[in-house]
This record gives sequence, C-alpha cells and structure tokens, in this order.
Amino acid sequence: MIRIALPAASLLALAACAPATETPPQGPGDQPAAYMALGTEPGWTLEITPSRLNYDGDYGETKIMVPNPGAKPSTNGRTYTTDRLSVVVKQAPCSDGMSDRRYSDTVRVVADGKNLQGCGGKILPPDTLVGSNWTFVSIGGVAVAGDRPTSLQFDGARLSGSAGCNRFSGGYSAADGTLTAGPLMATEMACPGAGMTQEAAFFKLMATPVSLTFADDGTLILTGSEGRTAVLKRAI
Repeated sequence: MIRIALPAASLLALAACAPATETPPQGPGDQPAAYMALGTEPGWTLEITPSRLNYDGDYGETKIMVPNPGAKPSTNGRTYTTDRLSVVVKQAPCSDGMSDRRYSDTVRVVADGKNLQGCGGKILPPDTLVGSNWTFVSIGGVAVAGDRPTSLQFDGARLSGSAGCNRFSGGYSAADGTLTAGPLMATEMACPGAGMTQEAAFFKLMATPVSLTFADDGTLILTGSEGRTAVLKRAI
C-alpha cells in the first residue's frame, strides 16, 4: 500500500476535483423532540413528550403508554407519577453501564411495581478524544453516502479513518476547543461516485485548525474557518 503526505496545497487541489414522536425527526445537533431515557438488564426506554409517557420495557415485551401528568419539582430534578408508571429524573451524571457514553441525568422508573435504574437527557461530551471512535453523518453540509463506510478514530496522539474512499492517518492535537491535524497521510485509490467528493471536502476542511463542539445528542461537530463543517456520531 502506497502512502503519501498531503500538504495543504495538495489538499486544496484534491478538493477541487473531488421511535415515533409527535414532531418530525431532528437532524444532528437539533434540540430533541422529546426527553429520552434508557436502561439495561433488562433493556428499557422511556420517552416523555408534552402529552404522554411512553415506556418500552423488558426488551420490548412490556409497553406502558399513559398521559403525561405533568412534572413536579423534586430535589435536584423532577418527578412524574401515574397509576402504572412513575419517573424520577435527577440532574446527576450517569453511565449507561454498557459503554463509555455518559448522560446528564440519572433516571429511576417504577413500571407496574418494577424498579429500574437508567440514564437520560443530553449525552455528555467525552473527557478526551483519545480512544474515541466516530462515523461521519455529513461533510460540508451534505449527508455522507450510505454505501461508503466512514470512520474517524483517535488513538493516543494520532488519528486515522476514512471519509468514504482512502484510508488516512496523521498526528493531531486538541486543546481549548480546537483540533489541529496533519500532515495527513492517505492511500491513493480512486473511488466512484460520492466517495471522493466527500473525502475531498473533508481533507479541505482539515487543512487548517477546526473548532470542536458537541451537540446535546452527542454528535461531534468540526467547524472550519469558512464555516464548513463535518458532523460525526459516536461509534459505540
């Protein structure tokens, strides 16, 4: 496999040729339509909309859908109480127990008398990029092609992955909300269709330092000096 360095000038040249809710689905980074919580062993999910509490438990075997009684303030959180379902939401960081994903809230549910513990609210950003893995959602405001696998991994002081065509790797540093990468090394393969186009857009974005931000849904947003973005979701 041949690997070549891609300086900024070359990158610029390459870019030139290269569950149901009550509102519509949101895009990455949009505010969620409903409050979501989940737990494991046994698996359960809870959706709180302005009008209903929708509980799906025991890996889908138990379903409870009741009108939302309205939240009542409680210590560091809020509660919802109905005949079959009660919910306590506390503002305390929570791990789902199955991955390194962390949430803003700790949630306790009592469903038909069964006590369950879980997490809810926004997904907290990782303490460090080191060891995290991501897949691309969009590059330059365009959704990535579904038939072109993508990835971005941060391993120690190096990053690697694919934006839909060639494999790339290089050093990086992240500090004060800024990611600086490169010089990147990449294989030299030609890919049909959208693969090379989205790859070129990513290489152009990464030719200069980019800002790092995290949306409430856990997506990572890389923003360049000209407002171009790459949106990625965590691979667990």
